[in-house]
Amino acid sequence: MFALRWLALIGLLAPASLIAQAYPLKPIRMIVGFAPGGGTDVTARAIVQQLSEGLGQRVVIDNRPGANGVLGTDIAAKSPPDGYTILMVNSGHTVNPGMYPKLPYDTIRDFAPISLVVMLSNLLVVHPSLPVKSVPEFVRLARAKPGSINYGSGGYGASSHLGMELLQRATKTNLVHVPYKSGGLSATALLAGEVMVSFNTIPSALAYVKAGRLRAIGVSSLQRSISVPEIPTIAEMGYPGFSASGLAGLVAPAGTLAEAIERIHAEVVKLLKNPVVLERCTTLGMDPIGGTPAEFAQFIKTDRDKWTKLTKELNVTAQ
Repeated sequence: MFALRWLALIGLLAPASLIAQAYPLKPIRMIVGFAPGGGTDVTARAIVQQLSEGLGQRVVIDNRPGANGVLGTDIAAKSPPDGYTILMVNSGHTVNPGMYPKLPYDTIRDFAPISLVVMLSNLLVVHPSLPVKSVPEFVRLARAKPGSINYGSGGYGASSHLGMELLQRATKTNLVHVPYKSGGLSATALLAGEVMVSFNTIPSALAYVKAGRLRAIGVSSLQRSISVPEIPTIAEMGYPGFSASGLAGLVAPAGTLAEAIERIHAEVVKLLKNPVVLERCTTLGMDPIGGTPAEFAQFIKTDRDKWTKLTKELNVTAQ
């Protein structure tokens, strides 16, 4: 009798075990909540080929732009948790809870983190006419002339806006915000000297820094960027813990089979060591991470709390 019960139990467990071992059995959809050609889409395409090869199945990008990623994120949250839908998230995933009065999903409860794939460092850049060459010099000047230095951003609630507001709190300075309709217009204004300082992505700013049209005085990440290792971080110049970088990571609908999460995570860790991917990351100003699902879960919570606190203080909501 005991033997029969044991065999029956094995029979019940075998299908799940076999499914886990065989995963994936069909193509995987990677939802990107932004339009083709945008930063998050570019990040997804930088890894999708190697991820497909590692998993032995095609990973197909499905662009679902709208509301700073909210539309695509909601679709992912409501998809079957079978391991065949994953979502590439960016900083909007942790900023949106503080920006939108009511989201159709819960950033933490409705998702299973897979891996923080890359961090996207920003450069703190100033117009060459500003007589500073480091963050400490910038802070001294800003404190000596409160309210006299203006900074540009891509609009209220943009990462360039929130990053500079975070910097003001860390450095106890008072700068004047000049919002533009896009990050591109803000960058153009900085080059023209209409504003004196801003956070810009490394790829968009580096050519101008090398040409002497802008001066880079710091990096927004906790560690120096592999793209510009010669530029010190703001954190190491007297503001420990300062971080205002972008992110790109993978999550799945809550309840997704643990074996699927582990398999995708393992392949992400592998591909981030691939020389081809590393070269792409360097070119695009990305710093490979590849942390564990548990580490990414903690990162999401900490980052969400940080940005929610700041957006509430600034009374910034999505327009």
